[in-house]
Amino acid sequence: MTIRVLLADDQTLLRSAFRVLVDSEPDMEVVGEAADGAQAVALARSTRPDVVLMDIRMPGTDGLAATRMISADPDLAMVRIVMLTTFEVDEYVVQSLRAGASGFLGKGAEPEELLNAIRIAAAGEALLSPVATKGLIATFLAQGAASGEGPEPAVSSERLDALTGREREVLVLVAGGHSNDEIAERLQVSPLTVKTHVNRAMAKLGARDRAQLVVIAYESGLVRPRVE
Repeated sequence: MTIRVLLADDQTLLRSAFRVLVDSEPDMEVVGEAADGAQAVALARSTRPDVVLMDIRMPGTDGLAATRMISADPDLAMVRIVMLTTFEVDEYVVQSLRAGASGFLGKGAEPEELLNAIRIAAAGEALLSPVATKGLIATFLAQGAASGEGPEPAVSSERLDALTGREREVLVLVAGGHSNDEIAERLQVSPLTVKTHVNRAMAKLGARDRAQLVVIAYESGLVRPRVE
């Protein structure tokens, strides 16, 4: 299957570079380009991409608002969003993940990293850059807790009661940035069993994907962030 990619960035030259890179791959094609978030939402609805590469900072409707709109549209439930950020640490990344993005990638990433990120997001099997994303979430949630200005919890700890003991155990490991294969090895079960537990946890907690599971694990208090 060909992975359909939508590019959303206000820099024309950068979009052109991404288009050349993506279209050079036999298993990918660019189905649209957007210069702002409003265009990204409209094109997502008209082209139904598998993955949107979404810049966070754009004029007008920014990437964060666009991500919320796409994630809230039931017709776009299968669209995966990868946020592009100029800086390695960006406070909006956490908000983007909460809004429904599948992960993030720095604009300075190598071409192979970008292509791999698209494939990972399209597969929906794993959180993009799990260790980096987990660390970013932990840092900002910890800073928010220290200042008393943390975000409103996306899910209360009581909602975790719906999870079985094994599902909670798997959730902690997902939040730790571990893949299904790594979790399976730790728990001495099959990767398919782990995938089943992950899918059930997502359904019970109303999480769009693994990225949101990581956020939920931290914001519910199941996993405590640490500041180095």
